[in-house]
This record gives sequence, structure tokens and C-alpha cells, in this order.
Amino acid sequence: MNRFRPTARGRGLLAGLSVLALVGALGLVPAASVAAAEPTNMVLVWNANAVNVIGQPATNTPPGLGQGPPLAALHVAMVQGAIYDAVNAIEGGYEPYLEGLSAPSTASQAAAAAQAGHDVLFRITPAANTTVRDRIDAMLTASLAMIDASTAKTQGIAIGAAAAAEMIRVRGGDGRTDVEPFIPSNDVGKWRLVGPLNANVQGQFATVTPLTLKRPDQFQTEGMPDVTSPEYAAEFNEVKALGAQVGSSRTDAQTLMAGFYTANPLFYYNAGLRVIATNEGLSTSEQARLFVKTSFAGADALIDCWANKKIWYAWRPQTAIHEAANDGNPLTSPDANWTSLFATPGYPDEPSGYNCYTGGFWQSARYFFGTDKYAFSLTSPGVPANPDAGNPIGVPGSTRTYSRFTDVIRDTINGRILNGFHFRTADVHGAWIGKKVAQWVDRHYFEPVD
Repeated sequence: MNRFRPTARGRGLLAGLSVLALVGALGLVPAASVAAAEPTNMVLVWNANAVNVIGQPATNTPPGLGQGPPLAALHVAMVQGAIYDAVNAIEGGYEPYLEGLSAPSTASQAAAAAQAGHDVLFRITPAANTTVRDRIDAMLTASLAMIDASTAKTQGIAIGAAAAAEMIRVRGGDGRTDVEPFIPSNDVGKWRLVGPLNANVQGQFATVTPLTLKRPDQFQTEGMPDVTSPEYAAEFNEVKALGAQVGSSRTDAQTLMAGFYTANPLFYYNAGLRVIATNEGLSTSEQARLFVKTSFAGADALIDCWANKKIWYAWRPQTAIHEAANDGNPLTSPDANWTSLFATPGYPDEPSGYNCYTGGFWQSARYFFGTDKYAFSLTSPGVPANPDAGNPIGVPGSTRTYSRFTDVIRDTINGRILNGFHFRTADVHGAWIGKKVAQWVDRHYFEPVD
């Protein structure tokens, strides 16, 4: 394999490699360098730790925080931001995210990454949740045990703790834990609660302070086509035919894709990127920069997405199909029994949050490596059957292989129609927001310094 070193904006050519996203419940095991007993994959270890702790349900063994996007994506980004600043304070060469941190060049980057990751995870975990906090402490103990006792290790721990403390301080009061639900409306074309779950999730993210954007609604979409238009009718009839739980025209392959892109992307996107980073032999500092860029772009794309959802308040396909007799469009027809393949999420349609995150994440990877062409694989767990959660039909996990980063975005646009969650415009607009945010991060953050 050709050793690849990204330049300032990650320009260069990548060798095509097929990768599988594999991760254990407790995270990765640090890989130690023979020469200096310094683990070379500690950024990847703590990415896996963060994703698992934040995203795994509290009922799991071991238990996690059970957070879903967008909160989970923001918390993972905070972990990656602290890790990046800690490692960059030692290695240098790039602009920090938060100013004022310094460390000797002799400090252990592995210790810095582990301590920074641990401290942010620990601080975002409620003090009363001692089980998860104990799990996080055990992860740190395992990581630091891989590093020889030395002044370098002590220095790395110190800068990791300082970077985490600064991240927690700056993000205090950002609004992410406020309670501000979306308000349902009975107006035609406007969002209302969708059964069977009738959830109403994390509306406060429409006003959460972004990580990099100037404001939450920095990139605004044009909204959905007018409900009386032929364009709207075409999208209506597409999702009505393809996204139904019962009586759909989907093929078996399309149902598999629908399940693939219903599973939480936080897990399998990050797992796939960890394998890419390993196969490319990225250094600790390169790993830190790759994961801070992708996680920041994904999190800020979700914040911008939620701001747009609040602007447009567009109804979901399930509501639209039930209410078609009242939409004023002669090209649509109602079906009072229509339900989406899986339980519809509890917030407005336009734009698609899944596509905002996907676009931000994979476009950012593309900009880091300087090319869209890359052969890799992603493995999704699919969707287990769970009638109590509104998912009577299960779809097994599967692996999909790609030759370009942006091919994932193409499939996500289609997948979220196939599962009945979105109109096509919402998916396309979500991918657009993701791309715009990834471009913003690439052009304004983590730049090289002379």
C-alpha cells in the first residue's frame, strides 16, 4: 500500500482499498508502536469509545447514554475537537479550534488524545449515571496502560485535560440541552405529529450555537414545492408507491437499501472512516484532523438542518398522504391507511437530517483526502423488527461497497424515500446543506500555519 500523507487541504491521490466497518462494543484496542511503546491509533480508539458511549442505549450491556442525532453528533464532535486541539498543541502545523493551548513537542500524543476524549465524555455524562462514568474511566485506564510511564506521558495527560476543559467551557450554554419542541400545525403542508410514536424530538437544535457556522441558519434551502404543483405531486406519488409499509412497489434490493439507511449513521459511518484511516496509515495528528473535520461538518450540518426545519415546518409523507384530499392538488389522492416502512421520525420533513449529516460527513472526507474516488465498504446493522417502536417489519444488516465518497450521499437520498420518511426535495436539500457546511469547514477551519 502506498503511504498517503494529506497536504494542507488533503490534496493527493488515494489507493483504492476495500474496507469493512468493524467495531466492538467497548471500542478499539490501542495499537502500540514497537519503537516507543506509543499507541498509534489512539484517536481511532477514542472515536470508537465516544460513538459507543454516546449512542448505545442505556439498556445495552455495557450501557451507553442512548443519545440520537443531532445531540449525539454534536457530542462526538466535541470529543473530536478536544482531541484535535490536544494533539495539535503538541504536533503543531495547523490552526487550533480553540486558542490558548500549548504543550511541549515531547508530550505523548496518545496520552493527550486519550485524556481529552475521556474528559469530554465524562463531563457530558450526568453525574448520577455512575455506571457509564465508570465505563468511561475504565476505557481511560486501558488506554493509558498502553503508554510507558514517562514525562512525555504526564505532559500528554496535562494537555489532553486542558483541551477538554476548554471545550466544555466554550460549549457551556450552547442550548443543546434546552427543551424547545416543534409546535404542530393543522395547516395544509405543515408538520404535525405522526403516529404511531407521535414523538417530538430536540426542536432546540434549530437555535443551538454551531461549532463553526456564523449562525444556525447560515445555509437556507428553497423549501418544498408548493403542494398544488405538479412537482409536488410527482414526489408525493413517488414516496407513496415506494415508501409504504404495506403494498409498496419496492424490490427486495430497495427494501434492503431502505433498512441500510435507516440505521443510526453515527455508528457505521465513523466505523468505516476508522478503517479508511487505518488502511491509509494516517499518523495521530492526521487522524485527529480527519475526524475533527468530518464530525464538525456533520454536527453543524444537523444544526443548520434543524434551523431549516423550523423555517419550513413541512409535513411528512405519511401526513401528506393521509391529508391529500385537502391539499388542492388534483394529481394526489389520499390513503388513510398508509404508513411509512418504519416509524416516521418526530420532526418536520424539510430538509432531511440524515442527508444533512451524510453530506457533511462524506463531503468533508472527500475534501480531506483531495479526491472523491475511493473504494471502501460500509456495514449497516439494518433495522430489527420491533412492533412496540412502530417497526413490525425488520430488515437485516448488510454491506455496501462504494467507489466514491459521494456515492453514499446518492444512496442516502434514495434510501430515505424508500423508507417512506421524506420527499425527494427534502433529501436533495439535506445533501446540499451538508456539502455547503463541509466546504465552509474546509475553507475556514484547521488550516495549515507557516
